[in-house]
Amino acid sequence: MYSKAQKHFKKHDPLLHKASLEFELEDLKQSEDLFRDIVWTIIGQQLSGKAADTIFERFEALFPGKLITPKKILKLDDVKMRSAGLSGAKSRAIKNLAEKVLAGDVDIEALPSLPDEKVLEELMKVTGIGPWTAEMILMFSLGRADVFSMGDLVLRKELMRLYGWKKLPSEKKIKDVLTKWSPYRTYAARVLWKIAEKHKPPRKKYQEKK
Repeated sequence: MYSKAQKHFKKHDPLLHKASLEFELEDLKQSEDLFRDIVWTIIGQQLSGKAADTIFERFEALFPGKLITPKKILKLDDVKMRSAGLSGAKSRAIKNLAEKVLAGDVDIEALPSLPDEKVLEELMKVTGIGPWTAEMILMFSLGRADVFSMGDLVLRKELMRLYGWKKLPSEKKIKDVLTKWSPYRTYAARVLWKIAEKHKPPRKKYQEKK
């Protein structure tokens, strides 16, 4: 599907198409364990991928066979969750997710068949899941190809860089661009994130004073 997205960008947005040629992106796919992925996404809020993976691995290790289920989460005490590196807010969010799934307030199995807006509505019933987190789940756990996070500051900055704008774009300006990218806005967002990674300054190596 990425090749189809690139053809679309070539026709409708040559600047994005040129940028996309620098990166190879895997095609989107739906998660085989959606509940686990949602937990990972909550843990990954405001963290780098590496930091999120590290904390998630510690959290996952709290479960026999690394099988994370709503019932098992609710049996965990807060001290154990904090020992894995989770903040109090993220611990509460994960427990609230487990509670709502068990109560039937959020039907995980139904999410893949729901339209995007309904998925967002369902996910945001969970304390600690806002629009950004729900959009990431749509993109990376449900494999939806036409999603863009308006509230993502990195995406706004990279739009500014891509088009040579002097300031961060307004919501209206972003929507005008998104019209050109649809139905492949998720792939466009992934290209912009890749551009951001490319321009990220390298970490300075620590040198011991002699």
